[in-house]
Amino acid sequence: MDRTRHRSRAIRTGAAGAALVGAALAGCSSEPPSLFAEGRIEVGAKSDQPGTSYSPHDGEFNGFDITVAREVLDRVGVKSLDFEGVLSENRARDLHEGDIQLVAATYSITTDRMAPRSEDGDGLDFVGPYASTQQGVLVRTEDSGRYKRLSDLNGQLVCVWKGTTSAAELERKAYGDIRTATETDARDCVRRLREKTVDAVSTDQLILYGFMEDDPGLTVERALTFGAFNDYGIAMVKGHRDDCRKLQQALMDYARSNDWDRDFQNNLPRVPKAIRDEARPTDDDIDRYSCRDKPGNAKVDD
Repeated sequence: MDRTRHRSRAIRTGAAGAALVGAALAGCSSEPPSLFAEGRIEVGAKSDQPGTSYSPHDGEFNGFDITVAREVLDRVGVKSLDFEGVLSENRARDLHEGDIQLVAATYSITTDRMAPRSEDGDGLDFVGPYASTQQGVLVRTEDSGRYKRLSDLNGQLVCVWKGTTSAAELERKAYGDIRTATETDARDCVRRLREKTVDAVSTDQLILYGFMEDDPGLTVERALTFGAFNDYGIAMVKGHRDDCRKLQQALMDYARSNDWDRDFQNNLPRVPKAIRDEARPTDDDIDRYSCRDKPGNAKVDD
């Protein structure tokens, strides 16, 4: 893996993370009851993204997000997980309203989402990344090879969906000649691509490979990547740092193991090995973004 590139991702501005902090705070009286105390937890997940997070039948969820959540929560003693579908734009709201306790839904870790609400952030803690990816482009297989560079999309209609970093990326002036259509969720964008009312779909490349596996009529333009790397994390509302750090250690153990490779390959078999290797996090990556108010190894208040 090209580690130099791996560490150049957009919000990875801090030095390698310091060792885990937590022992001194383990007895903090302000820490609420553990989310894991009952051995059962409700997790928000996407229902329309084959390969990453998908619900083919009511109440059934599968995909890499789902597998990661099961693996790391099992390592902290949670054996029973209830998954509920969430829209990208509602993930933070659903957490704060208490409808769910965790979100594992290709949720990119950003500085705004990490920041406390008192600093106009979303007030979330993340455990991650458990995978990373740049933006990509999905087209109809009959158009494969037509778009070799971003400028080939100028004047074309590209579908994105609400509440995603992908939608925000294509709003930048650098992509001003690319027209966008915004839908509620991934399902609507992919439907429009099949119906030929849009020319392409853009979101995280790993997500797009899941759609490609699900439908041979769709193809990822492999060479066409752009934007910052999105680092996926499991999210919770702030105030559960003990739980967060337990999950962080569990994720580190999992990401080091052969289980990560096996589960990624099983859920996203069409992703080329080079991209899979780039997606895999290091301990430093996980330490840099987990259970913090800002990325890097800057001191934060707990």
